[in-house]
Amino acid sequence: MRSPTGPEPSRPIRSWIRSSPGTHLWLLVIAVTSLVVAIAPDRIDQLLLHRNSSNLHQLVRYPVRALIGSAFWIETPASLALYAVLFELFHAPVERRLGTARWLAIVATAHVVATLISQRLVLAAIEHHRVPRSMVHVVDIGVSYGLAASAGVLTYRLPHPWRWPYLIGVVAFFGVPLVTGGTFTDLGHAIALSVGLLAWPLMRTADSRARCFT
Repeated sequence: MRSPTGPEPSRPIRSWIRSSPGTHLWLLVIAVTSLVVAIAPDRIDQLLLHRNSSNLHQLVRYPVRALIGSAFWIETPASLALYAVLFELFHAPVERRLGTARWLAIVATAHVVATLISQRLVLAAIEHHRVPRSMVHVVDIGVSYGLAASAGVLTYRLPHPWRWPYLIGVVAFFGVPLVTGGTFTDLGHAIALSVGLLAWPLMRTADSRARCFT
């Protein structure tokens, strides 16, 4: 006979994770890499971050590794808890609505496009002596581009009374830093958000399919 305090409470958690497996697998990998950075000896942590960065140096030498690897590391392990909350707020609902394949396609596209465009502009700025050549080796890692894309897609998941205030808020959050002297990373965030907003046809298709099965 099952105990009333047995596995029952864990079922909602398992169901929640199964409904967005890509989000939670991604978060698990980030937790592992963050632990590695946290316990790594001095200078080894910086070496790991540089080797998995999507800066110009790594993109030229190892483009595929740089683009993929940079999406699984964060520079400050202490911020892992914050990223876990953001993943649940933005990635998980979008993955549930679109399915893992479509969600991953949007997030990966945003990450790649935002990285390549922003780094191409870094190269142009170096060539025109507007930024130092050391920018070739700057650490450029993290999951923020993917989060910006999911934040954009989530606009279409919200009901109409809240959709426009949310859209204004998210555009302001990513847009204000850009127009007030932002960095190349701020530009990347704006590009990734735009990719998410342009994914509206996929959300519309998902809604149509959902209505067909109800």
